Amino acid sequence: MSLFLLLCGTAPGGAAGTNQGVYSVLDYGAVGDGVVDCTAAFQRAMVAAGSAGGGTVLAPRGNYRFAGHLDMPTGVTLKGIWESVPSHNGIRDAGLPKPTDDGTTFLVTENRGHEDGPPFIKMNNNCTLKGVVIYYPDQDPSAVPEPYPYAIAMTGKNPAVLAVELLNPYNGIDTSTSERHLVRDVHGQPLRRGIFVDSIYDIGRIENVHFNPWWSMKPKLLEWQQANGEAFIFGRTDWQYVFNTFCFGYNIGYKFVETKAGVCNGNFLGIGADDCFTALQVDNCAPMGLLISNGEFVSFHGPDPTMIRVGAGNKGSVRFVNCAYWGPCNQIAKIAGTGTVGFSDSIFVQWDRNREGRHALDVESGTVLVRGCEFQMDRPQVRLGPKVRRAVVSDNVIKGKLRVANETGRAVALESNVTDEPAAPK
Repeated sequence: MSLFLLLCGTAPGGAAGTNQGVYSVLDYGAVGDGVVDCTAAFQRAMVAAGSAGGGTVLAPRGNYRFAGHLDMPTGVTLKGIWESVPSHNGIRDAGLPKPTDDGTTFLVTENRGHEDGPPFIKMNNNCTLKGVVIYYPDQDPSAVPEPYPYAIAMTGKNPAVLAVELLNPYNGIDTSTSERHLVRDVHGQPLRRGIFVDSIYDIGRIENVHFNPWWSMKPKLLEWQQANGEAFIFGRTDWQYVFNTFCFGYNIGYKFVETKAGVCNGNFLGIGADDCFTALQVDNCAPMGLLISNGEFVSFHGPDPTMIRVGAGNKGSVRFVNCAYWGPCNQIAKIAGTGTVGFSDSIFVQWDRNREGRHALDVESGTVLVRGCEFQMDRPQVRLGPKVRRAVVSDNVIKGKLRVANETGRAVALESNVTDEPAAPK
């Protein structure tokens, strides 16, 4: 008996799924030739696994075409051959294989031009998707992208997406209503939206997710993506944990919005955004706050390249700790709202790219705390607008002289900042 048959739980002459709850899609009629529609075969295999109380459905090496969508029953794992997320630069870099040359690749064709259709894969309680490439072969790498629904929708409790390459979906992963979701080791180039998080009331986790333009950097498509794309979008989520994530070439890298369900609070560690018109935008967040540590943010393209934007509707607290900001932008941050925004132990490298006298931090309203940071350019550091309620700018290291424009009409704390100016004689 072959090792593959043992792994698939199929003995010669026996029924699929008789060994250890493992099922092969080949035994249910799937053909990995990129031509045959495999939707029904995959669904039959998953229903069989779900009916037995859960199991693993294996998709061996091949190109599986889908003219429809899949609904994963509770407790089912759908697994390709990859144990670690692959990378396919074939369209951008001829030195690496195309997605149809190796591994387990799902070719999605349903609902071209219809963003509001059902997702390609709907996951339910305790479902796992692992080790596959999701590829939209009808998407043109040289053109404005065609809309499609989300590639993956996570629902229920404890669904997991592991080691999956989202090569070129229009919309990537919708985690709405999937409490305790886990998205780990996911790479690719979602074009309009990467991951959308909402209606989470019990700790979601997103780890090691990197969105880069591996599939296409053709000018027309990339220009559209930078004008419209949003990599990570967070609505209502309680105790969200996000670790080691990255995105390149979007309009907004990380976006925090208020939905009907509410707003976000969470812990964001080691996140990065490169060449995004706005690296991180907060429309509103929870009072208990967004804790953003060890971030790296770069903006240098677009009509007003800015790393951080906090909107007029924000009422919550945001803290940036030990973060770095660089790239020839207009300003590091534009801050409004009635909440509190704090920067500490951070590095501000470049701003005011056109020498217009812009401040690194332009604060229109609310409360701002700037402590222990390094301003590496001899240009204006902080503007405090008339509607700023409270401000502390202290213990910073300043190149040149301290240039804080205080338009508040009240005293603010400007203490112990170290500049290049000589000390006053005693």
